[in-house]
This record gives sequence, C-alpha cells and structure tokens, in this order.
Amino acid sequence: MSQYEILDKEKHRQVRVKTGYGAALGDAVMYVMTYPMEFRDIQSCYPILFTKDPNTGGFFAAAVMGFEADQNLFLQDNGWDASYIPAMVQRQPFLIATGGDGDNATPVVSLNLDHPRVSHDEGEALFDIEGRSTEFLDQKIALLDKLHRGLQHSKGFIDTLLRHELLEQITLDITFNDGSKKSVQGFYCIAEERLYQLEGDVLESLNQAGYLQPVFMSVASMSRMRDIIERRNRLRV
Repeated sequence: MSQYEILDKEKHRQVRVKTGYGAALGDAVMYVMTYPMEFRDIQSCYPILFTKDPNTGGFFAAAVMGFEADQNLFLQDNGWDASYIPAMVQRQPFLIATGGDGDNATPVVSLNLDHPRVSHDEGEALFDIEGRSTEFLDQKIALLDKLHRGLQHSKGFIDTLLRHELLEQITLDITFNDGSKKSVQGFYCIAEERLYQLEGDVLESLNQAGYLQPVFMSVASMSRMRDIIERRNRLRV
C-alpha cells in the first residue's frame, strides 16, 4: 500500500529520504514506465517495450530490466550497474499529484510515506531548519516537473502509435546458459514492417510531432536485450 500526502514544509520537516539503490529500497522491479523524451537515454542501457496498465488497459512504454517480477538485473551489491537510471526510479518516493479541480487543477508534489526510502533518522533532508527546501528536494522537484511534461507528451505518442497500428504483440522465448527457459509475455514492440510502409506525409507528421525519433530509438533499443540476457546468464541460480 502507498500513503501519499501533498508535501508540506511543516508536516514533513523531519522527513528524510534514503539515497542509493537496492532491493531493500524498492528497486527490485522487472520494468519501469518511461516516456519518449527519455528514450535517447533509456535505449543506451535498456530495451524499450510497451505494455498495458492492468487497471486502465492503456498502453505505456517501459524500460525492461529483468525477465520476471521483482527481478532487476541491474542491481548489484554496490548499487545500480548502468550509466543511466530511469527517471521513474530516480523520482522515488515522490510523485506528481493534481491539486484543484477542472481548469484549476495544478500539479503538486506528493510524498509516499510508506516507501522504504522514507525515514526520520537517516538520508537526505527535505527542508532546512528555516523551512526552506534543500538542494536535494529542489533537484527532485525539477525531475518531477520534467517527468510530468514527458508523460503528458507520451499520451499523444501512444495514441499516434495505435492510430497507425505501430504496436504489435511480442513473446520473448529465451534459453539461458544454464539450460533454463523463460517465455516473457504481455509486451508489445514497434511493428517494424508496418513502420517501413508508412507514406512520406505520415512520416513527416510524426517527425513534426516529435514522435519519429522515439520510434526509431525504441526499435534500436531491442539490441539491449542481449545485455540483460547476459546479465541473467551471469547469475548463480
């Protein structure tokens, strides 16, 4: 369960946030949501696939980090073994919530008090003794703002992929070095054959909307699947 509260300098003056990465800090996840504006960084380390939200049925892009639930093959004893950490991981334990109604709705910072990173005796402070936000909190707020804008842009991106039938279901059937096999289902990838059949005016519209580059970044990211397979092969099981 998650207990989110809108961040308040008086109410949360004593809250601290543990840094670093590890399973005990909630980082043992198979995949995390990403968004087109982040694809350039994501594809340098992780395969980008698409999956559906089990609650809404809506599609979203995901950076894949393992082959089964609670498996993050980038976690090592000394932290996270990759040159880039997804924004959805970096932002923990914060979230953008919406305050107000209708046209008056504005994004506000909320805090998950049940997250394992939240503490009262260790980690980075959110406010100084005078109630001003610390540099640590300012950095997280800037990240949340970037993430919020990226996820807003992502909605149009997903709608466009669906409109042009550019998503196709994929099943990953993998045999590891130890002889074990894994069939990963529930994901979608860019339908390359369909992509290469698009007419010039459609490609131009995708480019003008800022969607064409992320499409090809997603295609290119599939080469990263070899890396996470090798990470799984190195595990002692």
